[in-house]
Amino acid sequence: MHQGDRREALLLGIDTGGTYTDAVIYCETRGVLAKAKALTTRHDLTLGIGGAVNAVLEKGGFEADAIGLVSMSTTLATNALVEGQGGRVGLVMIGFGDADLDRAGLRAALGGDPVVFVPGGHDVHGNENLFEMTGLEPWLNAHGAHVTAFAVCAYFAVRNPAHEITMCEMLRARMGLPVTASHELSARLGGPRRALTTLLNARLIGLIDRLILSTKRFLSARGIEAPLMVVRGDGALVSASFAHDRPIETILSGPAASLVGAHCLTGIDNAIVSDIGGTTTDIALLAGGQPRLDPEGAMVGGYRTMVEAVAMRTYGLGGDSEVSLEEGALEPVLRLGPRRLTPLSLAETLHPGVVLPELERQLNQIQPGRLDGRFAFTAGLPARFAAGLTEAERRLYERLSERPQALDRLISGGMEQAVLQRLVGRGLALICGFTPSDAAHAAGRQATWNSDAARAGAALFARRRDGRGQPIARDGVEISRRVLARLTRLSAEAILDTTLAEDGFDSAMTARNTVIQRALDGAQGITRIALSLDRPVVGLGASAALHYAGLGTLLGTECVLPEHMDVANAVGAVAGRVSAVAKARVSRLGEGSFRVSAGASIRDFADEAAAIGFAEEQARGLAALRAAEAGAETSVITVGRDISATEVDGQRIFIEAKVTARASGRPRIAA
Repeated sequence: MHQGDRREALLLGIDTGGTYTDAVIYCETRGVLAKAKALTTRHDLTLGIGGAVNAVLEKGGFEADAIGLVSMSTTLATNALVEGQGGRVGLVMIGFGDADLDRAGLRAALGGDPVVFVPGGHDVHGNENLFEMTGLEPWLNAHGAHVTAFAVCAYFAVRNPAHEITMCEMLRARMGLPVTASHELSARLGGPRRALTTLLNARLIGLIDRLILSTKRFLSARGIEAPLMVVRGDGALVSASFAHDRPIETILSGPAASLVGAHCLTGIDNAIVSDIGGTTTDIALLAGGQPRLDPEGAMVGGYRTMVEAVAMRTYGLGGDSEVSLEEGALEPVLRLGPRRLTPLSLAETLHPGVVLPELERQLNQIQPGRLDGRFAFTAGLPARFAAGLTEAERRLYERLSERPQALDRLISGGMEQAVLQRLVGRGLALICGFTPSDAAHAAGRQATWNSDAARAGAALFARRRDGRGQPIARDGVEISRRVLARLTRLSAEAILDTTLAEDGFDSAMTARNTVIQRALDGAQGITRIALSLDRPVVGLGASAALHYAGLGTLLGTECVLPEHMDVANAVGAVAGRVSAVAKARVSRLGEGSFRVSAGASIRDFADEAAAIGFAEEQARGLAALRAAEAGAETSVITVGRDISATEVDGQRIFIEAKVTARASGRPRIAA
């Protein structure tokens, strides 16, 4: 296909969110030609993807063979980390000890997943330590059948990955499960944080695998033979096979796509972008038309990873956030999130006659129950994801079904409630309850799903008691309006937290600061306090028009709600470019001895210039190869070097050199 044809090609963008799957048909010269939505179907993602794609093709009157490229973004990986979900992983630590689990939050992230420590690894120059795998056999016998993937991290693997490669080859051959090696994900030092990143990657493999396979199956059945791309966390595009092996790089995929989409839809170069979805609100900055990247690595779900991604703050705040009351407060304080619930209005729509009768039964009871308005149902995952359940977990899991069951009938006592929460944490069970989406239906501001169930859920929530034993609201409409106002206020606070952090304020200066709270409240005394931002807020998401209507007034700036804001992620999915980075390092071993480490290649030189030249050559080649693997048609490569040296007695002494090559290009488009 010639470049002129390319600009007229039809591109299909898909965004698989926690609640909705969006699809757009986009052309580089004509913009958005058609858009459509369908509910995300977690038990079988093909249904939601198929519904959205079929609808957008039908709306635009397009034939399947006219599609030249398919690209998708997803919040599934981000949501899984925020909600603490994912597969059970076996972690293999080579050259580390138990104390290393206490660094970088690794022990907390590991939870109850099995870990084994194996002698080996390398030193800072890549020289080998004694590698011994004999102790691995009993551990594999005990845990191998109860995990969904393995993660392998070796000491100084970024200097020499040989032991990781050997271990991964053995595990793949022996266990037949996905295996992730830390050196494939990051070239940065910091073993425990690299191990954390590797663990999370392995935990997400099953989730992203299901997404990619579902998409490929549907596209093939629909006759769409175009290349499939996925948005990475920095906004770049990568091939589906690349994303399958490195799903951790798709965390913040949806938010990154939203930034690309925001710039594409508004043309605003400098803005605060706030994207509200069903599960999370994602806030980041556009600077000079580009997403600002986080040099420290993506922070998601409380974990600092080594994934290069947009400098995004993700809050568990969305239309489907859990609505609850702050514990121990005399006056009722509404809490939203961070957990996502299936809205009552949606559950009744999907299962007519199941949820509403139970809500009405609970309303007819004289006293409110602590489990009123709550339901549970299975996520419909394959049986292998239930590996490693305790006896209590297994018994409760077997009682769940795909139809929501009222919790006051399903469980009894705090013990079973704790068991249910563990199943939710594994992604095996889902909770249904009152959410801002229900509040919008109950208040008459939305009519997408079943409003009767929303009103009943709101009435049940209004019956909850405050610290004085009184109902927290007169009726469901009142509490619904308060929930919606609370969501707008918390959205403003989240944006302020982001901007304050960008301005360098420490953790003591947040939106909860008394002065800032007074400004948001509009409370005026002798001292008049006002807030304003120096750039507009771009609001994205299907519910942005509802929840962000008063945002500009709170923040003292313009709030831009662009056309197609409801599918900005899907637009961003096809407007991006492929990008790949490769790094090489030159270290000084001694006088006249220089070692180059680049990927799995290690080579020694007697001359500094020759070593740096070789490092640049290797980095350039690796970047070109990775860009091609990531799906680039052609790529432009830039190389930068950072040389550290000192001077002793007037003589220059080389310390090290870091070489970075970046390849960038447009993805391949089918002819």
